[in-house]
Amino acid sequence: MNLPEMIKQLYSVTEDQLKGYDQSEISFVKELFGALPGVLEDFWSSLADTDALHGVQDHWIRPEDFHSRKWLIDSDHLILLNENQGSCCAGIRREDLKEADPPVYASMDDKNWTLCAHTTSEFLQSVLCYEAVFAFSYQADDFVLWLTEKELQVIQSNLEKKPFELHGWIGMELSFYSNAYDHMVVVMDCGDLEVIYGAASEKAYKKLLTIMEGFA
Repeated sequence: MNLPEMIKQLYSVTEDQLKGYDQSEISFVKELFGALPGVLEDFWSSLADTDALHGVQDHWIRPEDFHSRKWLIDSDHLILLNENQGSCCAGIRREDLKEADPPVYASMDDKNWTLCAHTTSEFLQSVLCYEAVFAFSYQADDFVLWLTEKELQVIQSNLEKKPFELHGWIGMELSFYSNAYDHMVVVMDCGDLEVIYGAASEKAYKKLLTIMEGFA
């Protein structure tokens, strides 16, 4: 997993714009919960405070948030992401925090939790791709489109399916397709199929439209 390169392409940032949280804040959360998975600690210390990651649809939880939000401290999960209206959150179970790369679970009530990603690595990759679509400079006019099975086959035939998925996020199953990280197609299965897509540059978007144009 090369998260720095993924982030640079998805969010159109340069190497010197990548930044992590202050180590004292990370240590505060680590002491509060007793441990942090290595994958999460690496992400927090080197990449997670990159400004572009926070201009998206949902809210990455910052270490500083644990100073003031009691629900974060009281949860039996270390919360990583909160949906923009608070209708869903995702986190790592306290008992799994000593693992290097533990699973992540999602909940819409902070009581009933379902598997969201098999590893924290998979969760980070999936969420970075999902949230990037909301921040892309080039998107479809109708942001969310219904998707037919025939159109899904077009996507699957022309774009690479990424080896990570997101389960149970706002009740949806999310899969990701692209041939490079300067564009992304997210297929959302909520009983019916929906799709969102976009690109970081005009050139990448025009190339993507050769596949997606005509989707209604």
